[in-house]
Amino acid sequence: MNTDIQLPITIERTAQRAVAPRISLTTLQKLLLPIGAIAFDVLFWEHAAGLNLALYTLFVVGGVLAGQPLHAAVWRSGYFWFALSGTVLSAVMVVVYASGAAQLACVASLVILLGYVNQPHLKLVVYALLTAIANLGHAVPGVLSYLRPPQNVGSKAARTWFYGRLLVLPVLVLGLFHVLFSLANPKYNALSARALQMLSDWLSEIFVHISVPELLFCLLGLVLTAGALVVVPVHLFADHESRFGEFVRRQRNRVASFAVRQPDFRTRSFRPLDLRKEYLMALAVLALVNGLLLMVNAIDINWIWFGFQPAPSFDLTQFVHEGTYVLILSILVAMAIVLWFFRRNLNFYHPGLRTLRIGATVWVVQNAVLAISVGLRNYYYILHTGLAYKRIGVYGFLLLTLFGLATILFKIWQQRSAYALVRLNALAAYAVLLLLGSGNWEIWIARYNLQNRFACVDIGFLLDMPGRVLPEVVERRAVLNKVPKLTFEDGYNGFIPLEPEQAQTRLDATVAEWVRHYEAHRLYDWQSWNYADYQAYQQLKRR
Repeated sequence: MNTDIQLPITIERTAQRAVAPRISLTTLQKLLLPIGAIAFDVLFWEHAAGLNLALYTLFVVGGVLAGQPLHAAVWRSGYFWFALSGTVLSAVMVVVYASGAAQLACVASLVILLGYVNQPHLKLVVYALLTAIANLGHAVPGVLSYLRPPQNVGSKAARTWFYGRLLVLPVLVLGLFHVLFSLANPKYNALSARALQMLSDWLSEIFVHISVPELLFCLLGLVLTAGALVVVPVHLFADHESRFGEFVRRQRNRVASFAVRQPDFRTRSFRPLDLRKEYLMALAVLALVNGLLLMVNAIDINWIWFGFQPAPSFDLTQFVHEGTYVLILSILVAMAIVLWFFRRNLNFYHPGLRTLRIGATVWVVQNAVLAISVGLRNYYYILHTGLAYKRIGVYGFLLLTLFGLATILFKIWQQRSAYALVRLNALAAYAVLLLLGSGNWEIWIARYNLQNRFACVDIGFLLDMPGRVLPEVVERRAVLNKVPKLTFEDGYNGFIPLEPEQAQTRLDATVAEWVRHYEAHRLYDWQSWNYADYQAYQQLKRR
């Protein structure tokens, strides 16, 4: 046997076996993948998000669910049904409002849903999100392998070249007789010239409409559709989550759970603090910070809870902005302190556990009072200066903060683990995202800010909002003549004061431009359609 010939063959076969096999696609997936890529290009190429995002989301959801058998574990997952409900709700809100929050909620819901489809036993929302992203990295290379030429393409190319050479002579003969007939028969020459011109125009039309960026965009649509419809099991995050439990476990192989070591100057060594000393340290920390926070809360309750009225020279912006951020940071640090002390065996120190729990509970309740004070600061700012996106965001964050403080009480009294807190708070954060995505916040901001009682109205801020806000501004345009001060933000000069006539002129120009743009795009830009803009257009046309 010739080993010199056999060895390269063996190496080649070994290399072929080392290559990962292609993903086996079902008939439904082979049908939906090209449809999804083409639909992605048609729906999103040079179009803003609106109806297109909802249609593509429902297409992905329908394709994924159609490929799940009736006995699949995903149908028994409550987290899957929660994500599915959130996806449908946010998709509807995109069609209704098409706000940025609704779009973010829709995309996030879809990705989270795909993660739960991949691993139905997952509970953490963050791990579901990461699982879906990891699935994209596994599914796309396998799907793109179908676009590669087959392994026997060389033999087929050789066969094609062989038959192509056989056709060279007939084609040359055909060309020769075509020239002769064209010279001999004027009518044939005219018909053939017309046919060639039609063929040339058709080819020119095809190549004119071929766009390399659009082809790449279509390839992106294929990649995203493949990552969504092709499920490759990703067990990394599910395996990591399986290590965690809902409750803290007692670690009997250690004397203490605190990382600080106490020096022994006689032996010049360090020994770990025992539970009693750790308990005394925790009790001292809670007693001191509770006393300090009690003073802060007493000041806030006496100062801003009842009858707060800022003086004319009072800096309300500093009072709200800097004070709010610092107080929110202090609340987060307070939550971290409780999590640190109740992370391990201190949960089982029975001699002083009840006292420590009461002290930690008082600490959590006081931080909840501090969160209410932050909410009141935000409320006074809105009351005196108007509503804005950040003010709404602060209330969303405070809502999550109060929920997080409540879950810390579960940890204190029920010995819940940090994993349980992360799971519950991640679900709460997702619910708040859906809540923000379901609100018509721009309309509510415009209605609130256009009131006679405000000393200053930023008309530039209102005119920079989406077009669905314009009917509200037009309806309340009389307020612009009564407000003492009107401003318009310039990128170079900051806030520029405006006269009422100038504000009215800017409003009319903005309305006319938006109506003109909507009329020019409504026929061929149906992908970006949303009900709020359509309703605004109808209202503005009737005025």
